[in-house]
Amino acid sequence: MRIGVLTGGGDCPGLNAVIRAVVRKGVAVHGFEFVGFRDGWKGPLEGLTMELGIAQVRGILPRGGTILGSSRTNPFKIEGGVERIKDNLAGAGVDALVAIGGEDTLGVATKLADLGVQVVGVPKTIDNDLSGTDFTFGFDTAVNIASEAIDRLHTTAESHHRALVVEVMGRHAGWIALHAGMSGGANVVLIPEVPFDIDEVCELVRKRFETQYAPIIVVAEGAVPREGGDMSLVSGEVDSFGHVRLGGIGDRVAAEIEQRTGAEARAVVLGHVQRGGTPSAFDRWLATRFGLHAIDAVAEQAFGTMVALRGADIVRVPLIEGTGELKLVSPAEYAEAEVFFG
Repeated sequence: MRIGVLTGGGDCPGLNAVIRAVVRKGVAVHGFEFVGFRDGWKGPLEGLTMELGIAQVRGILPRGGTILGSSRTNPFKIEGGVERIKDNLAGAGVDALVAIGGEDTLGVATKLADLGVQVVGVPKTIDNDLSGTDFTFGFDTAVNIASEAIDRLHTTAESHHRALVVEVMGRHAGWIALHAGMSGGANVVLIPEVPFDIDEVCELVRKRFETQYAPIIVVAEGAVPREGGDMSLVSGEVDSFGHVRLGGIGDRVAAEIEQRTGAEARAVVLGHVQRGGTPSAFDRWLATRFGLHAIDAVAEQAFGTMVALRGADIVRVPLIEGTGELKLVSPAEYAEAEVFFG
């Protein structure tokens, strides 16, 4: 068999580990040939390919990003897109696809599987919001990066008696903010699932200053105030999957804190540093396991499925389970963590 591999959506640490595992086991155990599709769904859409074999995956295990490139291309938004993908797959002699991506990439894979394309999915996202799997690779690295940043910000905040607002990624789900905030000893964590009261935030800031310590506030990019309105949009730009570009909530919260409390406040936006660089050991391990099981699923013709972590086991679930709904932080989980804040 000749297998196509692509990575779509936002990049994250561990993508190369999946590619490496898929190719190494696919060649050594199953005797498959591989072709890499460049830049997500743009690759099969436009016939953009690269050679992909043992030589191409040597040394990429600790490397961040993806050697295949990525994009947010949605073929279902392009006239004749599905037909072009099918034609290009046939022209490249591709029998099946391994699609590595998050909600949007695997959403396309789900629709293509329904239309007869033989595809197996691998879940990735630093947001950890895919419902079909306990964890996605990339999340652990993002949390470690954010936690280290919070550790460093504590000392400078206390030296200058400032409130520091740390904006992390998380459009719909606050997993990064919650995990990094707890592990970094933040005083306030604001997530998209639980609208916040800015007055309550400011009161916690005042109490923290009263103890002679400077407060750290961690806010996910998609967090919104309880009183309504959207403090986080920086533009009306929408990508091909309908997502509005977010950012700026950290600056807005810092400005409100300074205005309402009189204390100096600054915002730090971690942005894409959370998704770049070397993957953690956990993410390398998880990504490698996903890759090994994904190519076995191809060999066993278990198409229309996604590999997933359930407990300690890697299992196969229908693609729709990974994209049907997002896995969000529940109010109960947030309330459980709140005891550590303040």
